[in-house]
Amino acid sequence: MQRSFLLVGKIDMEMMTDKKEDSLVLVKQGAEARVFESQFVGRRSIVKERFSKKYRHPTLDSKLTQKRLNAEARCIAKARRLGVPTPVLYAVDPVLNSLTFEYVEGPSVKDVFLDFGIHGVVEEKMDDIAMQIGHAIGKLHDGGLAHGDLTTSNMLIRSSTNQLVLIDFGLSFTSSLPEDKAVDLYVLERALLSMHSSCGNVMDKILAAYRKSSKQWCSTLNKLGQARKEGRIKMTQNKADKGNKYKKVDMKWIKRWISASVTGFANNILTLHMNHRDKQHTTL
Repeated sequence: MQRSFLLVGKIDMEMMTDKKEDSLVLVKQGAEARVFESQFVGRRSIVKERFSKKYRHPTLDSKLTQKRLNAEARCIAKARRLGVPTPVLYAVDPVLNSLTFEYVEGPSVKDVFLDFGIHGVVEEKMDDIAMQIGHAIGKLHDGGLAHGDLTTSNMLIRSSTNQLVLIDFGLSFTSSLPEDKAVDLYVLERALLSMHSSCGNVMDKILAAYRKSSKQWCSTLNKLGQARKEGRIKMTQNKADKGNKYKKVDMKWIKRWISASVTGFANNILTLHMNHRDKQHTTL
């Protein structure tokens, strides 16, 4: 089968002529795709390949995979047009269901934040990263895009320029609703609280930059406040449900214990009575 590529941007045709198939080195695998390191027309690159799901009907699986592949390509291209720093998209391969991106040299924001206070990661660097995150999300949201998976693992810091780069637009979608934008921020906030609690008020600094970058920040942050409130209520309910579950288990166990104890006590009385009666018969 002849493979066809949708090439994105300008590619040196001489480089294309000299291109050879390079081996793929697996970097990581997620629930939806595998990520490889490779070479594309002489450039170091990242290949994200969506794989089929065996539990789905082949026709449906093919349509869903193609739809998500194209949606991710469109979203990352739109984000880049909006001025959001993303990897350069080199090509879309509809046969292998893969996207080929520029390789971004540098650590993830997750690793940088985990190294806070050590390895030269100081508060000034944290503040700069927080500001870049807020500005990038503001541009993304004002352009009508929700990332869908805003975690520190999906943000890189380019080593050569210290510039933030957003990656993995696999769950991105177009939306102008403040609720969807608030979910983006809420997901990021939960990730920071769970993974980077030692970084202090970094979320406050991100939101401060977001306010400066986004023209629609007010409605979004109002929805974020609601999401926080609902999240706290849900957590409280979960704790209460968990407590009630243990109470129910305890009561059930107590009832069984009482029942068994009463039955055992009754059996003991009956046994004593039978023994006493047998002794009386023996005496007679």
